[in-house]
Amino acid sequence: MEEGVSCMYRIYNQGERNKMAEAIRGKGVISGIAIGKIMLAGQNLDGYLVNYQPESKEVESKKAQDALTAVAETLRENIDRLQKQNMVEQAAIMEAHRMMVQDPMMAQKIEEKLEEDANAPQAVLKAAEEQAQMFEMMEDEYFAARAVDLRDVGKRVAKYILGVKEPELGDEKVILCGREIEPSVIAGMPTDKIAGVILGSGSTTAHAVIIAKARAIPTIVGLNKEDRIDKIADGDHVIMDGEEGKILVNPSEEELAGYNEKIKKQQELAAHYAQLKDLPAVTTDGVKVDLMANIGTHMDVDNALKYGAKGVGLFRSEFVFMGRQDIPNEEDQFKAYKEAVEKCQGNLCVIRTMDIGGDKPLPYLNIPEEENPFLGYRAVRISLQRKDLFLPQLKAILRAGVYGKVGIMVPMIINVAEFKKVKEFIEEAKLELAHEGKAYAEDVQVGIMVETPAAAVMTPVLAKYVDFFSIGTNDLVQYTLACDRGNANIAELYNHFNPAVLQLIQRTITSARENGIWAGMCGEMASDPNAAVILMAMGISELSMSAPSIPRVKEKIRNISSTKAKEILADVMKMEDGDEIKAYLSKVL
Repeated sequence: MEEGVSCMYRIYNQGERNKMAEAIRGKGVISGIAIGKIMLAGQNLDGYLVNYQPESKEVESKKAQDALTAVAETLRENIDRLQKQNMVEQAAIMEAHRMMVQDPMMAQKIEEKLEEDANAPQAVLKAAEEQAQMFEMMEDEYFAARAVDLRDVGKRVAKYILGVKEPELGDEKVILCGREIEPSVIAGMPTDKIAGVILGSGSTTAHAVIIAKARAIPTIVGLNKEDRIDKIADGDHVIMDGEEGKILVNPSEEELAGYNEKIKKQQELAAHYAQLKDLPAVTTDGVKVDLMANIGTHMDVDNALKYGAKGVGLFRSEFVFMGRQDIPNEEDQFKAYKEAVEKCQGNLCVIRTMDIGGDKPLPYLNIPEEENPFLGYRAVRISLQRKDLFLPQLKAILRAGVYGKVGIMVPMIINVAEFKKVKEFIEEAKLELAHEGKAYAEDVQVGIMVETPAAAVMTPVLAKYVDFFSIGTNDLVQYTLACDRGNANIAELYNHFNPAVLQLIQRTITSARENGIWAGMCGEMASDPNAAVILMAMGISELSMSAPSIPRVKEKIRNISSTKAKEILADVMKMEDGDEIKAYLSKVL
């Protein structure tokens, strides 16, 4: 890093060195300080498209088909490389891209566009854009962010047809910058060449951000507002602070020297965190909290274990259902769940049943569009009405339980009647498996996500029927505060320290302990080290989060006593404002 800084010194003349940098603010989503040269991501293809000379429809169709095949093969090679390098999360994302490239619907859309205009690269881009726009109209932030992936796939195929080469990297580290950055750009670059990522869009669920998080690359988002991103040019040298969301464009020598000291401390901290991997998350007076990982596919488990995860607190099974033309059968699901369970090496693997709704693009479910999908036909509400979906999934999870310790977690439960129906389905699944002579686990725990105010209020009753609670704060905060977490205009209202949210969380944890079951959390709040302290004081048993967050949370828990944490909690629960609570915790912790 020092070598990179000295290289930057050389680019300034004396006048420039004395001039303070322009500061730009965004939203820091992955902490860390980075210094590097800006590489604008996302090549503009307009010039190539203008100069392209199309041939007959038959020839253009063959060009498109050949490009789809070639790109799919390149992606397969990238996936193999990433898996060999243990970059499992990036490999999973590239696998999703490969499935998009090979999706018959994509090929069909391209042929439709070729009928309108026999121009292969334009047809590919238009087909991808049409599908991307469909994703963008969806209410769910995660699935809306997949529009970037579709455009990425379309652009890769079009570039192959046009013969466009990827930009070459020099010796200096780069900071990738763009309104949207194709996930394949980051996944295809060596980690040691990427100093940081700056995104115009504000989505924290974009695959570009997920890949950056898996590689612990400092990332800042949300610069599209007021066109702040336009102030950053290709080749600019910048300092970015992923903790504060601060970007210094063409910094002075003095600013560079100051941040170089911060980078040294950052490197020392990373080395310190690595030493915590095998240590328990236990307070100075012996109170233990299990730190688990949230995963999207079985391939994510290896990465989670590297950060010291003690199992999986949330396996988002909807990923098994995505990128397909039909419902995954029992055998396909069993293989995915079994592999995740085995990799947990005897630790708990909690598999959430399909959390899909009218806002998510699974055409084979034939779910009608809804005005407000978050309040509509989704998750367990679909499962209980679709035995063809629910029974094979339950059978697959029960079978996977033979290979380790498994929990079934049901999303969007709001009353006891729903949970009783779920248990009836589980018993039916067991009977079918016994009749078919298939081995299954009898001791699988069955719990619910507490993600609605209704469920939180009813936890004293629900606790009598379930084996565990897992608090899904992403939706619980949203529903409790009537605040869409993806709406930038009201982003300041979305606060997991809001007293109303804290009271519902405390009620849930208390209900669990009074009824002899465990309570965990799998929402974003679990990855907040300061929040972890008060959650531990409330009596939470487990916290599940993105794997890179585990060391920071572990350190915070290991450096405080439960007695002190309870004193802090008592102060917090007297406060009347979420921002006041957040500031107080930052001060005392």
